[in-house]
Amino acid sequence: MIDLYYWPTPNGHKITLFLEEAKMAYRLRPVNIGKGEQFQPDFLKISPNNRMPAIIDHHPVDDGAPISVFESGAILLYLAGKSGKFIPRDLRGQVDCLQWLMWQMGGLGPMLGQNHHFNHYAPEKIPYAIERYTKETSRLYGVLNKRLKGRKFVCGDAYTIADMACYPWILPDRQGQNMADFPELARWHAAIKARPATAKAYAKSKEANPSPPPAVTDEQRRVLFGQDKNTVK
Repeated sequence: MIDLYYWPTPNGHKITLFLEEAKMAYRLRPVNIGKGEQFQPDFLKISPNNRMPAIIDHHPVDDGAPISVFESGAILLYLAGKSGKFIPRDLRGQVDCLQWLMWQMGGLGPMLGQNHHFNHYAPEKIPYAIERYTKETSRLYGVLNKRLKGRKFVCGDAYTIADMACYPWILPDRQGQNMADFPELARWHAAIKARPATAKAYAKSKEANPSPPPAVTDEQRRVLFGQDKNTVK
């Protein structure tokens, strides 16, 4: 049994995508980031960066004590290793999958996250920041669109953790993008959206947060974006 500390964000969706595809038993442990639950001491013990998602695997393959894992990319790698699913078995296939996973973790996620911040959460509109991150989003969409030409999924014919990592971050309406400009990306996105496990994974959003607020409040903005070094003392 795996405890998944989760909130319905792109990084949270990555993990429910894997768990639903792999049909692994898990319990959802909602962490309401708008209320600051990610800063609770008990959560800090398993996620020292005060970010979700995180997991506790109560039955690791070595039959030892429970293992906790934080950072969505690390969690995907851990679950792929535990289950033997959604990662290539051969050396070159693994390298290919890992480099695209790291591309998402180091580029696609952080840059699109900044797009979200300056377009939707910042208390004042800063034209330079909005243009900077909207253009970078366009560039990254273009990289992924090019990669998918002639490939069913990011790493070829097989659906992998690289796809699961990227998919939740492709939100064209929210990110100022026209999906018609990226036909390969649109085709890939539609194929993943149509998977039964994807629907099950995204249904967890309502289970965790059945009544989301219509807009981010000033208090939520302070909790989400107003932390400093004192938070981690």
